[in-house]
Amino acid sequence: MSKINSIRKSSFLVFILPFLSVNICLILSQIFIYIDTGLPETSGSFFYNLKLFDVGDAISEKGLPWIIPYIDGVASISRVVRVYPNYLIFKPAMLITGVMLIRYWVLNKNLINDLEIKHKDINKCLYFGISSAIFLILHSIFLGIKFDFAIYKLFRRVILLLFIIFEITAQFYLIKIKFLILKKFLVYSLILAAILIFPFLPFNNLKILKHMLEWNYFMGVITFYLLTFFMWKKSHN
Repeated sequence: MSKINSIRKSSFLVFILPFLSVNICLILSQIFIYIDTGLPETSGSFFYNLKLFDVGDAISEKGLPWIIPYIDGVASISRVVRVYPNYLIFKPAMLITGVMLIRYWVLNKNLINDLEIKHKDINKCLYFGISSAIFLILHSIFLGIKFDFAIYKLFRRVILLLFIIFEITAQFYLIKIKFLILKKFLVYSLILAAILIFPFLPFNNLKILKHMLEWNYFMGVITFYLLTFFMWKKSHN
């Protein structure tokens, strides 16, 4: 079935592009030689004589052993990917992911219609899915652009939050239409985690916990698409 193959390809790209790009940025932020002379122009992370990162870029705590923010929460995803040259990797990857997300949700609606599955949530699934993709594209466009305005910083956070909310909502409606136990467990876990995390977001003294949750929540959201890739293969090849 061509639509299923197209869905599998789109879902794989939606998983692999964010996964590779964010982890490549994390690795790049740590593998170069770190020098702190006390002077901004001669301090930072170097590749031979080429300075790639300023002091405090990407990884705020320099001089530490190799960090794994999934378990130690030393840095946020935003901190790692928004600095030069990391955003040159992450930004185009997210733009492509946004386009693939739109394709994924449109293909799913078309497949459901072809299978003649009548469900009241089909249009909701498409609406929230495409909206989440648009928010991701907007977030990607503004990534790496710096304006020292509180309203701009708030705007970026709201766009990212709307992407997460709409993405989880779209996944929730999809599992109601196509019942798959493993996907249902994943989506319900993400919803529960969001409810538990939300009360702690305003507290600045919980940064390490919030960073850990951010990295693992990110993995949970994109794992939904990896499950799509393998489950269709198992059921229809």
